[in-house]
Amino acid sequence: MARITILGGTGYAGSHIAQEAAARGHEVLAVSRRAPERPVEGVNYVSGDVLDEDFLTQLAGQSDVVMMALSPRGEMEGRVIEAARTLIPVATAAGVRLGVIGGAGALRVSEGGPRLIDTDGFPDEVKPESFEMVEVLEALQDSEETLDWFYIHPAAGFGSANPGERRGAYRVGGEVLLSDSEGRSEISGADFALAILDEIEKPVHRRRRFSAAY
Repeated sequence: MARITILGGTGYAGSHIAQEAAARGHEVLAVSRRAPERPVEGVNYVSGDVLDEDFLTQLAGQSDVVMMALSPRGEMEGRVIEAARTLIPVATAAGVRLGVIGGAGALRVSEGGPRLIDTDGFPDEVKPESFEMVEVLEALQDSEETLDWFYIHPAAGFGSANPGERRGAYRVGGEVLLSDSEGRSEISGADFALAILDEIEKPVHRRRRFSAAY
């Protein structure tokens, strides 16, 4: 059993991670700005400021894994990179594993091809959060070698607008966008959480990024 702390634990991705982790018997702490409307059974909740170094130090000290499931939109636009830059040295000092949920924008559309974010069809309104999550990835890549981190990209069609259903299966990829035989790049929140918990329980991607989709 691991002690897993999820920053953004009541959001779309974070709540699915919390539910999957609790179902597997892990000790789960979900961190958010406000209490959830529908708490997940077996999950503990706490409110706090993810930019507060003392608060993050306290969380890291009682965790084996810290997951960043923060979205840089709305009030959090421009603040997720700040949170990452505060958390990275804290996690390094505490010796905890750090996992980060990124976006699909930084994935290449083909081997050696452009990033999804650089293609003509990529929505302009999504670019700021995508570029911010690229900054988070770069901060991880520049971190001290002693920090054990992983960064996971979801499919392009991942999110609350396309929740999907749990299939109990997924594919793991690298830096190229995963699509099915019909060209769709999708994964449900439940199966994305499955990929993350499998990585937490049986680490494969140390100081590396990877992707998960159907």
